[in-house]
Amino acid sequence: MRLGRLRLDGFLLTLLATVALASVWPGGGASGGVLHVELLSQLAVSLVFFLHGAQLPLESLARGARNLRLHILVQAFTFVAFPALGAIVLVFGGDLLTRGLGLGFFFLCTVSSTISSSVAMTSVAGGNVPGALFNATLSGVLGVVVTPLLVGFVANTADLAVPLPAAIGSVALKVLSPLALGQLLRPRLAGLMGRHREAVVLADRGAIVLIVYGAFCDSFRAGIWGRSSAGGLLAVIAIAVLLFAAATAALVVLCRRLRLSVADEIAAVFCGSQKSLANGLPIAKALFGASPLLSLVVLPMMVYHQLQLTLGSVLARRYADAARKVAR
Repeated sequence: MRLGRLRLDGFLLTLLATVALASVWPGGGASGGVLHVELLSQLAVSLVFFLHGAQLPLESLARGARNLRLHILVQAFTFVAFPALGAIVLVFGGDLLTRGLGLGFFFLCTVSSTISSSVAMTSVAGGNVPGALFNATLSGVLGVVVTPLLVGFVANTADLAVPLPAAIGSVALKVLSPLALGQLLRPRLAGLMGRHREAVVLADRGAIVLIVYGAFCDSFRAGIWGRSSAGGLLAVIAIAVLLFAAATAALVVLCRRLRLSVADEIAAVFCGSQKSLANGLPIAKALFGASPLLSLVVLPMMVYHQLQLTLGSVLARRYADAARKVAR
């Protein structure tokens, strides 16, 4: 494996720089700080999901709905099997993780799949691209509802209070409403957003950076990171690697037990193992607000984001190489 293939994602580097800024200037972005980031980040959550709604290709659901075995496998793994893995980490990871990080892993496991990277990796690997697009799109829609319900229930069970009625109301107002509005305006905005794709990506990622800055400013000001060790961060990285490996291996085994085609296996592996940072962070903000625990909750997702890009790209090339060998 060449080291050049393991470059850090540029967006992740921006997020790491944002965390560094929060560590040296927490007063700027903390709740009640001079920049009023807590207000801006609430608007950022709605902006992210408005943009997602305007770009969400729901028409792809009708075109790709026939492959039921693939779709049931991916959605069940994303919202049942993966959360079960997260529950195992939450229950048995107490010796390695704080409660906030344990909940962060459960949150990560409930988040929907990505659309961009899962479809792109499926394409590189030679898989079923329409099937991947269908499942990634459906996962994103379901995740807006399923993720808050699962996390709210488990957080309360674990004595990490998230008032569920208020959380659902917050998600409906800040996430579902802008998502629906964006989808409603999609016919009018699709062409404009296609012509200004770079500006849309910049706005989307800028909103996420703002959310991360506010979350880490609140936690640094509350002294949470002073109580966290370097060993805790290493544990987060190790558990994230194990989760990705376990999810990928389980999906491969299930696909072969179900005798899915190689193209469908590839789509299932990438849609089922990928988690959307762009969807997850705004939902976390809507659920946890200005809680100092928010930075701990989102940390596993930030680590997993880099891992899925790095390890996923390696896996996609291996699938592609295997297909070329068979074709010879």
